[in-house]
Amino acid sequence: MMNKSQALEKIVAQVSVGELYFPTNVSATLGIQEALNAPDCGIETAAKWIMKEPLIAARVVAIANSVAYSRFGGGVTNVRTAISILGFSTLRSVTAAHVIRQISMAVNNAELRARMELLWQHCAHVAAMAHLLARKISRVDPETALFAGVVHEVGGFYLLARAEEFPALLEPQRCAPDDALLEDHEIVVGRAVLHKLLVPKRVVSAIETLWYGTLTTPPDNLGDTLLLANELCGYPSPLDPRDPVASAAQAARIDFAVGDTSLRALLVLAEPDLASLTACLSN
Repeated sequence: MMNKSQALEKIVAQVSVGELYFPTNVSATLGIQEALNAPDCGIETAAKWIMKEPLIAARVVAIANSVAYSRFGGGVTNVRTAISILGFSTLRSVTAAHVIRQISMAVNNAELRARMELLWQHCAHVAAMAHLLARKISRVDPETALFAGVVHEVGGFYLLARAEEFPALLEPQRCAPDDALLEDHEIVVGRAVLHKLLVPKRVVSAIETLWYGTLTTPPDNLGDTLLLANELCGYPSPLDPRDPVASAAQAARIDFAVGDTSLRALLVLAEPDLASLTACLSN
């Protein structure tokens, strides 16, 4: 019977030759993502593609009406207006989120689906926090930060989906000599899935900060913004081997000056924004 290391080696061997296994309905959504990435794709073309998938269209409009985008006045009732408000980075975020949900829904095992739901809630919280930190602190593009938060665990989703075929993937991470090798395998899979989802290199580099980087405050680039959002989001990943209580206590101690206020004061004021955007992404 395969152990976790052997299962990961098998999957790494597959992805190294371009073999990635997705539910059949993901292909159409990946087609939308590819169309959005085309250099000549304008708002009208994007709207036509988005409206081919009603769930994506509904979520795009909902996000445009969320508190996080209230500066645009709200009351958005159509996809074209929503796109003009949100921009293409957020469209890619919503489309990628839909791919992740499709992968999760194709899993039959109830325990796996529950774990994937927890992982998705974590991603939604990280994405909303990254969007806020980008707008208020690091001044990187907030829509790109949102996208990075949405897709930062796609490798984890893929491995959970494959756990129906390879149950050993659910073995807990141990403090053993082969931990580093297991982590390397998971990173290889993560990069392959990010490539399949057409994630831009800049965003992949930011996600690599989660794998290899150390926390720097205040954040001044996309990678630092994503790493801080991951620490502050308040909703731990079920794949994180760290003790959640200790991690939460450590996150609660993170604070620094932000202009004439502080990070903690900013987070209190931003709670409605965070809750609204998280709900739009996670529902």
